[in-house]
Amino acid sequence: MNELEVIDDIKIKNMIYKVRGKEVMRDSDLAKLYQCKNGTKSINLAVKRHINRFPEDFYFQLTDEETKNIWFQIETKKASVETRGGKYNNPYVFTEQGVAMLASTLKTEIAERVSINIMRAFVTMRKYISNNLLEQKYYKEMLFRHDEEIKLLQNTFSKFDTISNELFFDGQIYDAYSLLLDIFSSSKKSIIIIDNYISKELLDVLSRTNKMITVYTKNMDNTLIKKYQSQYNNLTIKINSSFHDRFIIIDDKILYHSGASFKYLGKKCFAINKIDNMEMINDIKNKLVGC
Repeated sequence: MNELEVIDDIKIKNMIYKVRGKEVMRDSDLAKLYQCKNGTKSINLAVKRHINRFPEDFYFQLTDEETKNIWFQIETKKASVETRGGKYNNPYVFTEQGVAMLASTLKTEIAERVSINIMRAFVTMRKYISNNLLEQKYYKEMLFRHDEEIKLLQNTFSKFDTISNELFFDGQIYDAYSLLLDIFSSSKKSIIIIDNYISKELLDVLSRTNKMITVYTKNMDNTLIKKYQSQYNNLTIKINSSFHDRFIIIDDKILYHSGASFKYLGKKCFAINKIDNMEMINDIKNKLVGC
């Protein structure tokens, strides 16, 4: 914001407060700017003499809560309070229209001159507030977009967390294969599958990933495998008969165990579990060496 007019080293912009959705100035601040000898008494006397010129949208008294809020804004409790005869009074404030009306009511040269600077200060404050609101709207929209993206990532991560240990019942064929595809999709570079039976259903899933896949098995349809490899170059088959259970190793560091052969996923009750044990992964990989 551009620097506002300064009168006696007092920045007018620091005398404008936001109350009830309006920019206002306190009677005590106006008394200082207008150099009223009797302070706020002169201000309030001028208003009372022409009270019909000062409707509530021009001039009103602050509530206790509003006064406290202004105290907080100027970081002092004493500056915004006047005591008359030992009685505490909340200050009166003027809107921009009220300030203009007050200047015409006082009819002094200093009031007219200072009011011009005050009007300029109000205009600058409105521009500042308007620009600030636009910036806030932009940042809110940006934060909303980022929040949605973060939620999407969190949902994705949560999805992988929930599929790490999953139980399927008879008939949940689609859910089982959907989980298998999600596990394969989590790979960054390589997939190792250990299953004694390789079926068309598994190959259909493998065809949907572009990661390098090595399958250790002992039973397969050679014709089917050849047809697959003639179209896709991501599959290596190795013969191994030393495993009974089914395993998946993702990127040499994540291990899944399946209670059923992948060709029978969803046809009977079974579970797929994630095993967080690097030593077990290394033991399995060592067992596969030489196959």
